Amino acid sequence: MIRRSFLASLAASSAAPVLAQRPQAAKIPAIVDALKVSVSEVIVPVTVTDDKGRFVSDLDKSDFTILDEGRPQTITYFNRERQQPVVAGFLLDMSNAQRLHWSKFLDAAQELVLSLLPGDPRFAGYLITYSNEAELAVNTTTDSDKLLERIRKLKPGGGAAMYDAIYMACTSRNLVKGEPIEPRRVIIIIGDGHDNASKKGLEEVLELAQRNLVTVYCVSTAAFGFASDGEKNLNRLAEETGGRVVSPLQGVYKDVSGYLSTPSDEGNYALKVGTGGYASAIAQGLFRAVADTVGEVVTQYIIRYAPESTDDKKAFHRIEVKLNQPGVTIRARKGYYRFLP
Repeated sequence: MIRRSFLASLAASSAAPVLAQRPQAAKIPAIVDALKVSVSEVIVPVTVTDDKGRFVSDLDKSDFTILDEGRPQTITYFNRERQQPVVAGFLLDMSNAQRLHWSKFLDAAQELVLSLLPGDPRFAGYLITYSNEAELAVNTTTDSDKLLERIRKLKPGGGAAMYDAIYMACTSRNLVKGEPIEPRRVIIIIGDGHDNASKKGLEEVLELAQRNLVTVYCVSTAAFGFASDGEKNLNRLAEETGGRVVSPLQGVYKDVSGYLSTPSDEGNYALKVGTGGYASAIAQGLFRAVADTVGEVVTQYIIRYAPESTDDKKAFHRIEVKLNQPGVTIRARKGYYRFLP
């Protein structure tokens, strides 16, 4: 079973001093209206890690520089408090490809829900499942039990309509007052990135996510060194929106020397299925993936700026975040879409 103590400590950490926001009954407007968001202020969540992958959380506003199409911008808002309000969308791959480790990934999904919906009204979430079709399984709520109850009943089967699930997350759920500035929007995909059933395409949903200021995180279900055709899709979604991909089952054998040269009747496995070592390696990989993903969401710098007026008619503006600290890795969205009437 995945340990809960570390995740509980994340959920109990200090919170930003903001007013609670509760879900509203009204749904998102039609997609045409949803795309026509005039960008008067750009929000840029930024994650900073050191050379060992540890979060750097003690930086100040003066340490950051924001470039919009290469032009320095004036930062109008800066916050480094943990546990800032978030609306988290949990997108769960229910295709046949997930059968082997289905119960383990259900555990991971439940841990993510418990960690990101701690019972505080500032945090809301929703569940979208996808196989042959995408389904809004649980609409936006602050009650984690509603998501957990539905997750426990899920069974895998069918294809994978991941792009349709992302589209649904951006267009067909209840909004929380204040989105996407406060609370901000994140999507967490638990799947291998493969798509064989969607009506939408990667470029369309990526643009939609960028227009809606969504940050995409991915817990990849690709396992044991086997490449997945969908891995590049997960990486693209995460990198362009400022998120991250974690692969909990890809490093299971990283500390085992020469496992491919260890013969056995059922195959070349150093960690045998059904043994304590195998189960422990799986659990530890999933625990690290959950902890890393939760850490990314709650340990971020939030920067806002009002783009300086310009004659530039580009619809999409590239953003670059710079930091006057050596040896660190910065993750932030690559840009945003302006509304040009």
